[in-house]
Amino acid sequence: MVDVQPAPVIDIAVSDAGIRFRRNRRGRRSFKDLFAGRDRRSRPDEFWALRGVTFTVRQGESIGVVGRNGQGKSTLLKLVAGVMIADEGAVDVTGGVAPLIEITGGFVDDLSVRDNVYLTAGLHGMTKRMIDERFDEMIAFAEIGDFLDTPYKHLSSGMKVRIAFSVISSLDEPIVLVDEVLAVGDKVFREKCYRRIEEMKAAGRTLFFVSHNERDLRRFCDRGLYLDKGALVLDGPIDDVVDRYNDEHGIKK
Repeated sequence: MVDVQPAPVIDIAVSDAGIRFRRNRRGRRSFKDLFAGRDRRSRPDEFWALRGVTFTVRQGESIGVVGRNGQGKSTLLKLVAGVMIADEGAVDVTGGVAPLIEITGGFVDDLSVRDNVYLTAGLHGMTKRMIDERFDEMIAFAEIGDFLDTPYKHLSSGMKVRIAFSVISSLDEPIVLVDEVLAVGDKVFREKCYRRIEEMKAAGRTLFFVSHNERDLRRFCDRGLYLDKGALVLDGPIDDVVDRYNDEHGIKK
């Protein structure tokens, strides 16, 4: 009897995806350009931030995205998150995402920390009951229990990152997107974040990780995507991807 293995579940499928921008605000495309009659012809003031990018991510994989600034890493992450829409090709995501990208965005300055927790978690799909059950844990993780009724705008930048990371990382979504969020905050809290991400990985969640930190990439990721000038130039084991990046840019190991 032949042992038939089930096909792997694909969480993210990107097929020949591309997205373009204009170099100046006055020349940006109109709402009509975005949703009606889009074509692939480039205009003189446009550039392709990503083009021809194809890959799939299986459920439970940990992917690190490597490349210099301005090569399309964060743009790719935003396509996967659904924040941006590809101008060509397709980006298909199965299941919800927990976006640890620009995580302090969406918090309201004049609302208290408490109200912001309920607002932000609710906008990401958590019910009031779920937030009630996890509220104490989120506040304890962020270590800001003395500031629950303080207006968010009066928190330090580090405190804002702590509460934002705590809320977003408490979501149950199967796909976790991380974009340089661990580059800020004190060393002790960063290590707490590292442990939280390792817990997510151990639980079988899919991790899509953008970072310039080689140590973090090797620590969390099994596979890497190397982007250069908006194109995917290498898809392979994370050590091979990071080593090639270092070799091409003269970075000593």
